[in-house]
Amino acid sequence: MKITDVDVWVVNLPLTSPFTSSFETKTGETRTVVRIRTDSGIEGWGETMWGRPVAAIIATMADGLIGTSPFALEAFHRKQHMVPFFHGYLGYAAIAAIDVACWDAMGKATGQAVTDLLGGSVREEVPITALITRADAGGAQDLPRALAEHAAKIVAEGGFSAVKLKGTTDVEGDVAIMRALRAALPGVNLRVDPNAAWSVPDSIRAGIALEELDLEYLEDPCTGIEGMSQVRAKVRIPLCTNMCVVRFEEFAPAVRLNAVDVIHGDVYKWGGISATKALAAHCETFGLGMNLHSGGELGIATAAHLAVVASTPVLSRAIDSMYYLHADDIVQPLNLTEGRLRLPEGPGLGVTVDMDKLSHYAAVNERDGDLTG
Repeated sequence: MKITDVDVWVVNLPLTSPFTSSFETKTGETRTVVRIRTDSGIEGWGETMWGRPVAAIIATMADGLIGTSPFALEAFHRKQHMVPFFHGYLGYAAIAAIDVACWDAMGKATGQAVTDLLGGSVREEVPITALITRADAGGAQDLPRALAEHAAKIVAEGGFSAVKLKGTTDVEGDVAIMRALRAALPGVNLRVDPNAAWSVPDSIRAGIALEELDLEYLEDPCTGIEGMSQVRAKVRIPLCTNMCVVRFEEFAPAVRLNAVDVIHGDVYKWGGISATKALAAHCETFGLGMNLHSGGELGIATAAHLAVVASTPVLSRAIDSMYYLHADDIVQPLNLTEGRLRLPEGPGLGVTVDMDKLSHYAAVNERDGDLTG
């Protein structure tokens, strides 16, 4: 089985409501979608972060894929190993799109789900996290109370077992919101993620103030491995990162400095499924926890994340996923019940692309360009 064609689309899809973090407000997602076609008639689908810059990198790799086998992933990754050196996150995202498409094709060629190719399921359903932002308060003056009421409603209606607040530069305000969330949700796992918006001193002060709330973890309160190490030495809350350990070169320094307790992986930021599985092995070897970051995955990318989680014992927490916040999808909707996404059934990723929706949302990107916030 040889690859004969590589097709790329860039799509814009709306969110149900604005999503605000410490550095941006998003009203929709721009994603890049890849299809590989083979001489045996099998297609493989991939989807990754960001838009036209990533699509351009994929286009430069496409000619080298023609005539190769989707099974030859080690050779593909070795050939493209310098792409992230020159393009950073964009390079990892481009490689991951093709990687996932090849896994989908391998599954279809063998009649197996990607989860089975990765070792089989240790779970059939994956809990996801309810994501809370200040925009959810709707302009209310009593922000902590309004967000606590909103979170309690989301948990009651959606059955979520974990809630994460996207923090801001307002450290004291974030602490007050977390206190209100804990009062309203005594039995729910709580997390806060300021996206490194706090200084080291503010992170220590806030972390000590938050200790009484029994948080599952504090995610990226400040920048860098050195800063996280200083905070971890003073605060008795597990520290999680998606920002200071984002490639394997940063793993050893983080362990050496005792900077983190939980590392967020991501198929699309780490460069593919095997890389994410390797990260899981590293975390287990060194006694660290692991979870998955969300970069706004639609159905194809979410299915790949579910395959990884379903086959990886250490990924036992509710993962981050913005899937439920999208107003539409380019595949048949995934099953979300009681705060859990069910693993799709069928060979490969188990998802079916709606070509009409793919074309429609590609036309939206062609008209409006990539979404930047």
